[in-house]
Amino acid sequence: MEPSIALRARLRKLLNEVIPVGGTEADTKFLDAELDMLLTEADSLQGAASSGWLEKAGLLQGDIESYSAGTEKYDLTSLKDRLNHALAMAKQYAELDGSESSKDISGLMIRVCPPRVL
Repeated sequence: MEPSIALRARLRKLLNEVIPVGGTEADTKFLDAELDMLLTEADSLQGAASSGWLEKAGLLQGDIESYSAGTEKYDLTSLKDRLNHALAMAKQYAELDGSESSKDISGLMIRVCPPRVL
């Protein structure tokens, strides 16, 4: 796909990459050049979003999951839950893309007939 400003903005939205008010693209996980690369390598916007979510899953790092201060206790989203969310989003966009690479062929059987030799 040929990247454009509109496609880049739409992909940024599908990847939940919001540029903060007064911020720049450097304040997100993906720079514009990286989004352009995702768009160039994909056949559709959904394929680019699927690849982007897979990259986001790979970039996740463990953080503190809970802490307490006095009698107050704070629980944050666990790394496992964030990873599952990113992978689920990648799968969802891959299914919407409908490309051959997103189809499950784990149950496919191939039969080859040997040639008759005299």
